Amino acid sequence: MASAAHKVVFLDRASLKANVRHPACAEQYVEHPKTSTEQIVERLAGATVAITNKVPLRAETLAQLPALKMIAVAATGYDVIDVPYCREHGIAVANIRNYAVHTVPEHAFALILALRRSLLAYRADVEAGVWNRAETFCFFDHPIGDLHGSTLGIVGEGAIGQGTAAIARGFGMKVLFADHEPPKAPGVEFTPLDEVLEKSDVLSLHCPLTPSTKNLIGYEQMKRMKRTALLINTSRGGLVDEAALIRALDEGLIAGAGFDVLTTEPPKNGHPLLDIRRHNFILTPHVAWASDGAMQFLADQLIDNIERWAEGQPQHLVT
Repeated sequence: MASAAHKVVFLDRASLKANVRHPACAEQYVEHPKTSTEQIVERLAGATVAITNKVPLRAETLAQLPALKMIAVAATGYDVIDVPYCREHGIAVANIRNYAVHTVPEHAFALILALRRSLLAYRADVEAGVWNRAETFCFFDHPIGDLHGSTLGIVGEGAIGQGTAAIARGFGMKVLFADHEPPKAPGVEFTPLDEVLEKSDVLSLHCPLTPSTKNLIGYEQMKRMKRTALLINTSRGGLVDEAALIRALDEGLIAGAGFDVLTTEPPKNGHPLLDIRRHNFILTPHVAWASDGAMQFLADQLIDNIERWAEGQPQHLVT
């Protein structure tokens, strides 16, 4: 396959802030800043390799692209790709591995620390002049909790989940990994999910979005959690029932939540979580993965995946 001259098309180049080198195997390399679903077939006409981050490639679209032989996903998650169709029709799909093993855990802990120490509430009070009016050198209007000695529950024991666990242990936290269906990482001691829910002071999600994990955390699961617990999601929006999250926060079932993801991104027509105005909820715009170093690592591996496939030595395949 190394001698083949490929046409490579990047459908949503603007989703990646990094230097992307021209694939060595590409006779033609085309970048589009963004691509609507209506533009996919036209832009991939004659392409043998498609690069996509969030542009969906479903069966009805792929059926119109007979020349397509490889899809390089510019992300770890590949739920935007109809993988069964690709597997059935011999289209290779490769994703990115181990690129966000530091940046996502760091972001998760930024959310955890901000919530556990009530940083938003204290900052708002300082800005409102509460400190100026205090009768002593400080004030204690909002709870401040320690991480040391507390328990972190993690759903997903991949590289990012393991990286999150490493930081937690550095803080002196106990780590519980939630049990799940195979495949499972070797050497990890698993705990039933219900037990993780009940024992965790912080629950952090680091698993892919699949039919079995959609709305994995709903109202009933949050009812099982400690009322002092935090829920952190830097993985995929669909892992949590968002309406149930709002209800749980309103009812005080959990102490707070930090999210970096929504079920619909971007939320052009609004979203219920955008309307939450409370100090125990933080929403960031899907940037946990997006440190400069992580994005460049991703960009380099993205092209490596294409070149290795073209050489007949594919890596990081999910098909």
